[in-house]
Amino acid sequence: MASRSLGGLSGSRGGKKSLSARNAAVERRNLITVCRYSVKTLIDRSCFETIDDSSPEFNNFAAVLEQILSHRLKGQVTWFGYESPRSFWDYIRVACRKVSQNCICSIENMENVSSSRAKGRAWIRVALMEKHLSEYISTALRDFKTTRRFYEDGAIVLGEEANMLAGMLLGLNAIDFSFCLKGEGLDGIFPAVIDYTPYLKFEQSSDSISSDEEELRTWGSSDSESSTPENMGPPFIMDENSWFTKCKRVKQKYQRTLEQKGYLEELLRLRENQLSESVSQNKILLQRMEDSEVAHKLEKEQLEYIIVELQDQLKSYQSLDQLSAEVSFSQTSLDPSHSQGDGKQDTLNLMSEGKEDTPSLLGLCGSLTSVASYKSLTSLKSNDYVASPTTEITSPGLTPS
Repeated sequence: MASRSLGGLSGSRGGKKSLSARNAAVERRNLITVCRYSVKTLIDRSCFETIDDSSPEFNNFAAVLEQILSHRLKGQVTWFGYESPRSFWDYIRVACRKVSQNCICSIENMENVSSSRAKGRAWIRVALMEKHLSEYISTALRDFKTTRRFYEDGAIVLGEEANMLAGMLLGLNAIDFSFCLKGEGLDGIFPAVIDYTPYLKFEQSSDSISSDEEELRTWGSSDSESSTPENMGPPFIMDENSWFTKCKRVKQKYQRTLEQKGYLEELLRLRENQLSESVSQNKILLQRMEDSEVAHKLEKEQLEYIIVELQDQLKSYQSLDQLSAEVSFSQTSLDPSHSQGDGKQDTLNLMSEGKEDTPSLLGLCGSLTSVASYKSLTSLKSNDYVASPTTEITSPGLTPS
């Protein structure tokens, strides 16, 4: 009997431990899931209106974040050994001191905020307006020693969910918040309560209304056979407010879709205009390239023609210089009595004449290319020079005695 009782006690203790561990895991998972939903609803609401203290989505998010930061938070032990409750602000002001340009000191010096819970709520609002809430949480979670000192085992900030929390809050940096730090929302007397109804509400789509009504009719017909007039309930009647709410939602979706359609059409029109402008500019650039290629070809042909002309002129000048040199050499070899000055003058005269009358000299140069023409020219010049002394001798003034 004693062994059975001991076995029963050990089994009950093990069951309690497993049950407490399950409850802690479910609690952590529920808070993280609700936090993710609250962040999504807050981002969706910010697309249509400014988020302030009157927004129910923000109030719910603030309550969720407050409970996450207060999950399994250790109490403060007094001198007499009693443990007094503590707010998450005591942990934040110690763990977030390392954040550059933090708002810890300014919140500590606020006159209208006295309690620790109110300061924590003011810190959430200021961090959201500064768009640094995710940075504060990440910095605090990296200080594991301080986090371990303030929280018990099984807390969300000590588990794997902490990294998910920092990633969720990063999306809130895109929202512009506007809060009043002197309102009733900072009252630290009552704890924050999470409203789960926005996340547990079932929204019926327009496509499933008829099928649900038929299903309700079948249920009513099946129940009417076994029911009596005493226990028969009222017939199913859709409230006017519910129809009005559904119609309003469908209208809002239609307006949103219509706005998106107009935006996409305007964007398409702008893209088409940009495409047509790009095509026209491309055509203009191609035409310019073709014109530049034609001009380049013409300029190249002109330059080639000029180069050919210059080469021809250079060859003619070289042939004239060679011809003048040969003529002067022949004169000096046939008549050494002539002065060098006369030979140079004749050479210069021939060069000047050749330069003035280029076509005739070109023909002459062509005739001098052969050896026979050169010999005939040399014999002609030698006969002229030989005949000139005889005339001088036969002159009457110079007869010999």
